[in-house]
Amino acid sequence: MIGPDTAGIAERLGVAADTATAIGQLAAETGLDVDAAYAVQTALIQRRLDRGERLVGLKMGLTSKAKMAQVGVDEVIWGRLTDTMRVPDGGSVDPAAFIHPRAEPEVAFLLDRLPEPGEPVGDFTDAVRAVAPAIELIDSRYANFTFSLPDVVADNASAAAFVIGPWSPVPDGVENLGVVLEVDGRVAEVGSTAAILGDPRRALDEGIRLAGRHGVRLREGWVFLAGAATAAVPLRPGAHVRAVVEKLGTASLRASA
Repeated sequence: MIGPDTAGIAERLGVAADTATAIGQLAAETGLDVDAAYAVQTALIQRRLDRGERLVGLKMGLTSKAKMAQVGVDEVIWGRLTDTMRVPDGGSVDPAAFIHPRAEPEVAFLLDRLPEPGEPVGDFTDAVRAVAPAIELIDSRYANFTFSLPDVVADNASAAAFVIGPWSPVPDGVENLGVVLEVDGRVAEVGSTAAILGDPRRALDEGIRLAGRHGVRLREGWVFLAGAATAAVPLRPGAHVRAVVEKLGTASLRASA
């Protein structure tokens, strides 16, 4: 049996992202399952690398129980980050460059060495150099931000852009730090790092395990986005978005009008 056209699906997703044009879901049409979807993701990222971008880290998705239940799965997903996705802290993005961007507050880790799959969380601080508040912009390439699990995996877990705030040593209690997402100075969402698999350090362990299944090993110096601590909010033209994480500080971005 001939499998899904990995290169063709990746091209369709890549063009959708490049032109900020939504497309219909692909999995049902193409017979894509999750394993094949990660192959599409690899081809999609290779498309970016071929034009000069470089890998700088990984991101997690579906790290809250609510999001898992919403799509009917019990396992998180992961995607890849490239250098062109990074926005300076306090920098600006053009919403017109995306289809329907949404912002969510996260915790970012900076890897100091290569963690081993299944390494105990207790050894976490030996593998992580620093932690920072972060904002991720997610932007599904599918119409109405609606997709199946293979669809979102193929679409690089909806990765679009990210902002990293100031790095600092990993504080005590990182498993339950208060998180606030502000839009134009007003509180839009309130949560806790506990929403990230109960402890964002577990997201790192899951990322190592899941990426390793597909031959991807995290690298020293990479950024790791552990997952959203609250629901995402739409990024409107002219909006100023700020993530505040207890003990870690803030990260922000502005959408051009």
